[in-house]
Amino acid sequence: MSTPSDSEPLVLGLDVGGTATRVVVAELSGRVVGAARGGGGNPVSHGAEAAARSIARTLHAALDGVDPRRVAAGVLGLAGGLVAAAGLAEIWAESGLTVEPRLASDVELAFAAGTSRPAGSVLISGTGAVAGECRDFAPVRLADGHGWLLGDRGSGYWLGRSAVRLTLGRIDRREALTGLPGAVAEALLGDGAIADPRSALIGAVHAEAPVRLARLAPLVLRAAEAGEPEARRLVAEAADQLLATLGTVRPASSTDPVVLAGGVLSEGSPLAAAVRERISGRWPEAEVPHAGDAAGAAAWLAARTLGAPGLAGLHREFVVERPGGCSTPGA
Repeated sequence: MSTPSDSEPLVLGLDVGGTATRVVVAELSGRVVGAARGGGGNPVSHGAEAAARSIARTLHAALDGVDPRRVAAGVLGLAGGLVAAAGLAEIWAESGLTVEPRLASDVELAFAAGTSRPAGSVLISGTGAVAGECRDFAPVRLADGHGWLLGDRGSGYWLGRSAVRLTLGRIDRREALTGLPGAVAEALLGDGAIADPRSALIGAVHAEAPVRLARLAPLVLRAAEAGEPEARRLVAEAADQLLATLGTVRPASSTDPVVLAGGVLSEGSPLAAAVRERISGRWPEAEVPHAGDAAGAAAWLAARTLGAPGLAGLHREFVVERPGGCSTPGA
């Protein structure tokens, strides 16, 4: 690794999601010279003005003590980011940057967060679910990602909705709410006695945005880990749905890697294990890495545009081994 220099070019990586904004500033030698985490900055979730303020605050914190004119390239990962492009130029100018970060989709960022190889597939399951086939890191084909009303099969939302349906089925059959259904009822209604749990549960679900059901996904995963048959069945169904989505974009003979990303596909989750098993059965030669730090991946993509030497090593330092890494792209 080269000795850090105040004149060495810097790269900038931004991962902007609905719950958090993460920024990394690094030298091409691999040394991270600035990093910050702030509130969510997705304009769809927060509105354009609030999102811009969050991005600006986090960017300024990461650049504190750093000459922004040293930044030679940057990449901004943002779901649906092209919609917000017009509001970003002012942020870059106010921060002192002399370059405009390139916008990248959350699919591109997730893929780069899992591998330094330029071609392969990525399967994301968080609140929603989408699969992409990537060439030169950019997605060339997408499947699902259609939102809660039209798709997102096998997502956190899908698991949460399925868990509520399971609970309502128990209530309709006048069966005890134990195990996963009991946990769902407590999460939505509290632990007090409810005279009419059926109406109360339906009312609680409809009182919130549909995607809020994704918060119930961890209950399903924990119940599956504990061996509950109904929860394990839901996880198996979700894995089948996700594999079908992946198979829509991934060639049958491919040996390229498949990157797993998103909260419900995090390393160690029973859904990730089920998906891995299905991938190995269908594409036995494929590596299946989990996505690492998304902001670091954005910085690495920026370094790649500059033709930085030792890109494989930089990928390990920026994405895999960076302290505080392993964030979910777009989270």
